[in-house]
Amino acid sequence: MAQTFDICIRGAGIVGTTLALLMARERLKVALLPAPGPKPAASADVRAYALNAASRQLLESLRSWPDAAHATPVKSMQVQGDQGGAVRFDAAAQGVEALAWIVDVPALEARLREAVRYQPQVEMVDAPVSAALTVVCEGRTSSTRDEFGVNFQVTPYGQHAIATRLHCEHPHGQTARQWFSPEGILAFLPLGDAGGNSVAVVWSVPQEQVAPLVALSPEEFAQKLQLASQDTLGTLELTAPRAAWPLQIALADRWCGPLAENGRNTRSWVLAGDAAHNVHPLAGQGLNLGLADAQALAAALHGRDYWRRVSDLRLLRRYERERKAALAPMGWATDGLQQLFSRPEAPLQALRNWGMKGFEWSGPLKNFVARQAMGIH
Repeated sequence: MAQTFDICIRGAGIVGTTLALLMARERLKVALLPAPGPKPAASADVRAYALNAASRQLLESLRSWPDAAHATPVKSMQVQGDQGGAVRFDAAAQGVEALAWIVDVPALEARLREAVRYQPQVEMVDAPVSAALTVVCEGRTSSTRDEFGVNFQVTPYGQHAIATRLHCEHPHGQTARQWFSPEGILAFLPLGDAGGNSVAVVWSVPQEQVAPLVALSPEEFAQKLQLASQDTLGTLELTAPRAAWPLQIALADRWCGPLAENGRNTRSWVLAGDAAHNVHPLAGQGLNLGLADAQALAAALHGRDYWRRVSDLRLLRRYERERKAALAPMGWATDGLQQLFSRPEAPLQALRNWGMKGFEWSGPLKNFVARQAMGIH
């Protein structure tokens, strides 16, 4: 007898696998299909994500949070402008354990795969299967989204992100650091305990600078980073390969819709994660937003009336409205900051640094923004 599924999730990345585990808790039968295309080799994967308290709580509930060696608490954050503007955040001042956690991607993916292996409600498949609901979690280049006729409205930033890892002369003190300038946005994300010397790097630079920077020797590239980081952590040494990808802001016009079967709309599809939206990485919120999608979709299906199917478009449209409303402020904020700091004009330089100084002393506004980013509402 052929296996029947309630949900088919296309895309077995972090968001898709998290959603599969959430759906399994609802006693729904889930087919999980890896997205097409090559995956980065674990040994060369330099990605690290800043995950907030809400994401940590979600992953811990699924027993998928990495161990302490792969999840570094961020105790403070320092943001520097290009004319003396600065903003600082401190976990102790917010009364929390950490502002965020810097999580190694391979370690998190391994924990999620392990959880799936022990979840009988989730079955890995190698081709799309028929199900009442198809969830598209294939990422920004999703082919299924295109197949379903969704308009993915993309605005390129003319920037690429370059990621790598560094060993620093001075300890990072579990402080995340960020430098804004017209030449790019540089982030050092701490890895390890307070005495650690390793950081994950994300450097957003103009598109025309990517090829020359990637072509530099490791020593020359480290010197460029040392200059861009104002020598804050001393002499730097590359400890990993460099990866680069284009940056964009994007939003799908529709996040859900019907799939016709035998002339009747008995099945539906829905988008989640990067298949639905992209934001600039300057705030480190991309994966947090995707995991919030998964949690919101699971909550919408959990709260349905007993007679509603998981493919009910009323439920899916409610999820779409909720997530678009939650996403909008973060999209506006990251896009506005990127646009403001990509302009070299002197009046704008003065304006943005004046704004940073004012925000640093804004009290309640600064605390509100910090708690929103931490996923504390």
